[in-house]
Amino acid sequence: MIRMNKNESPIKPIDDKTLTQIILSSEYHQYPDEQYDRFRRAYAQYYGNLEVDQICCGNGSDELIQKLMFQMPEGPCLTLNPDFFMYQDYANQTKRQIYFIDATDELTFPIDKVLAAIDQIQPSFFIFSNPHNPTGHRFDERYIQALADKMQAIKGYLVIDEAYVDFTTPVQLPLQDHIIVMRTLSKAFAIAGLRLGLLLSTEQTIKMMREIEHPYPLSTLTLDIAIHLFEHQDDTKKHVAYQRHLSHRLKTIMNTYARKHMTVFPSETNFVLTRGNQAVALGQFLEEKGFIPRFYDPKTEAPMTQCVRYSIATDEELDAFEKAIKEWSEKHGLSNQS
Repeated sequence: MIRMNKNESPIKPIDDKTLTQIILSSEYHQYPDEQYDRFRRAYAQYYGNLEVDQICCGNGSDELIQKLMFQMPEGPCLTLNPDFFMYQDYANQTKRQIYFIDATDELTFPIDKVLAAIDQIQPSFFIFSNPHNPTGHRFDERYIQALADKMQAIKGYLVIDEAYVDFTTPVQLPLQDHIIVMRTLSKAFAIAGLRLGLLLSTEQTIKMMREIEHPYPLSTLTLDIAIHLFEHQDDTKKHVAYQRHLSHRLKTIMNTYARKHMTVFPSETNFVLTRGNQAVALGQFLEEKGFIPRFYDPKTEAPMTQCVRYSIATDEELDAFEKAIKEWSEKHGLSNQS
């Protein structure tokens, strides 16, 4: 079975020979005293617009979401519905009150509606994904700036979860004390199993977040592999470019064969969301063909009724995927649109 349900990378970022060399040279019998700062330096140099003290790391973005729930000022958290489900899970774990802004029937979030909700709820912080999970929509600079200004006006924080930023154009928004950007190496950089997430902000805000940081938040091996990725920029950029190619190809396949039968949402991520009666039928057909899509439970994920999501696969897997979806499309006439 080919997994297309978890928004993972279908390929590893380094070859087995290089990985073996990293493992053999890893000082995993010692605490990683130097590796944490070395990784932060390499990450800052890769993007070119960060300083080391503007970065802190955690055991995946999940741990950092949990730390935000603990460390943000007293008050409720506000997010979008739908969005990344772990925001709600960690709010519940930490007893942080959380409120939701429901999407329109078209799965959009008009800025006036969002700003009105912020005024009403007065959240301690507002967290959301951009590009958005699960629609794939990229909120633009004007939209984000309006949110940042509103959160600053109520003395709250804006947390922008940029898990998929390397599949799109990053939002050009200067970091301020009340703006926190969250990133991960699980998607474009393909080390989901090694668990490495990052928070980016001003030095003052990152210092606050590091007050509850573990002495050694990441394993030596995780840091050694991450250091290799960001100290070998050319190879890593080629790897990211290939995944962007896979993303473009997936979107082309869906727009060519599925759009005539269902809604295919524009996406600037490594996944594509579909919606409609025929979207579910297609998902079931493809699952029978060996592809595992992401289905949604209408009882617990009401906004996502009749939605099915697909994340990228290798070129060879996409060859088979395209053949299967073409077969399904040819069996269904335009009269079956939904």
